[in-house]
Amino acid sequence: MQGDLVLGLDCSTTAAKAVVWDLNGKSVSVGRSSYCHSAPHPGWGEQDPNDWWTAAIEAIGQACRKIDPSRLAAMAITHQRETFSYFDDAGHALRPAMLWLDTRATQQVHQFGTDRVHDITGKPPNTATSWYKMAWLRQHEPACLENAVMVADVHSYLVNKLTGEWHSSTGSVDPLGVLDLRTFDYSDELLGTVGLDRSQFPKLFRPGEVIGQLRNDVADLLGLTRGLQVVAGLGDGQSAGLGVGIVAPGEAYLNLGTGIVSGSFSSDFGTDTGFRTMVGGVPNSYIFETFFGGGTYNLSWFIDNFAGIPPSPFGLNLSAEQILETAAANLPVGSDGLLSLPYLTGVLTPYWDSQARGVMFGLSPRHGKAHMYRAILEGLAMEQRLSSTGAEAQSQKINRFLAMGGGARSALWCQIIADVLSRPVEVAREPEATCLGAGLLAAVGAGIFSSVQVAAAAMCGTGVSYHPNDTDRLKYDQIYHIYKDIYPALKDHFARLADITSELEQK
Repeated sequence: MQGDLVLGLDCSTTAAKAVVWDLNGKSVSVGRSSYCHSAPHPGWGEQDPNDWWTAAIEAIGQACRKIDPSRLAAMAITHQRETFSYFDDAGHALRPAMLWLDTRATQQVHQFGTDRVHDITGKPPNTATSWYKMAWLRQHEPACLENAVMVADVHSYLVNKLTGEWHSSTGSVDPLGVLDLRTFDYSDELLGTVGLDRSQFPKLFRPGEVIGQLRNDVADLLGLTRGLQVVAGLGDGQSAGLGVGIVAPGEAYLNLGTGIVSGSFSSDFGTDTGFRTMVGGVPNSYIFETFFGGGTYNLSWFIDNFAGIPPSPFGLNLSAEQILETAAANLPVGSDGLLSLPYLTGVLTPYWDSQARGVMFGLSPRHGKAHMYRAILEGLAMEQRLSSTGAEAQSQKINRFLAMGGGARSALWCQIIADVLSRPVEVAREPEATCLGAGLLAAVGAGIFSSVQVAAAAMCGTGVSYHPNDTDRLKYDQIYHIYKDIYPALKDHFARLADITSELEQK
């Protein structure tokens, strides 16, 4: 009898989360185990790969103790992207893993980040892409390179622990920046540049393909069925899109988290500085992904530093966000002439400028805290329109956005986004969409569904929807044409300010 449950494992930057899913996309049981990362120097980010495995064991154990393990048909993994390390022939890490957020390879980005590399990988030059960190390692840690038998990301490492095979998914290796996305295979040209070759990388499989079976000792350790199928997964960004059902052109997901990530489906390869091209969950498909790091972080920063609202004010069970949102909802479109450029942490797509900074444009005595809060919400929506416009130019018009993440709980923000983008915004039914994407691929690999599209139709769904208000949409159109000119006007000034600040700090 075929199992009627699947397991999705999400190994993120801070924790491993295991979710058992039924075939309707409903969570049956959950397990979670946290870990930390370190920053030995400013701009660095490192993690012990052993922590991924220890946390994965704990999370899977918690989730599967609540079910009959014989019901599991397969499992798949999603994970933090770009994070990787070098391993010896025994599978031991030769150094701590370098995280996606590690920015030490800035010089290598300037040295090796060419149009040619962008055309091969689909990724504009930036420090998140692991290939530049591999160039850094070649220069600064040559002994590590000489002893490296395998280069592996989180997915590859965990699959090896589970199955004993160095196998991985194209959608997991792709964020490393070592694949030719036209062929979905390793680029020997790029590997040679950083002193590596394809023998030092896992064997590639498409997302949704079976890549191994659970080792007997691991199955016994976890209390799972021996030989359980392990299916090729995806990086967390692409998996989140799959988990909300992005499987056809004209659709995009919108993850309203600490950073805001959006991805639109494309059947054809394309490149632009306005987005990163990633391998999609549907075979031979792509995701055009936009990303800016200052999402809900902008709101948290404002509340922590300027709101001045104590916990449970007046004895009410209300958060600062709820109070500010209520006040902001009573303000007019455009926050009475206040615009926010939400670049507290710089900007990735579409400008790729780490020196850019946040701006409140148009401040006057009439503006208060609620104006600033609404202006940040509107600025983030404007920024998403700016990014989505570039992605649409390379594919086709996006007809709807499927929202997830903590920000999707804000009715005001979702309505603002719908008005600014002039598209419906539908909130995903399942908040753990990233892990659901892995579960969906597990169900496909197990043969329960005939295709990723059929699985998405069965396991994904949406809840509340927000539709553009015609009057407000036209007002936002006028404001957007001012907003999109703010950064270009200030670009050189951001660079000058960064230089002067650096000089002053050295005195």
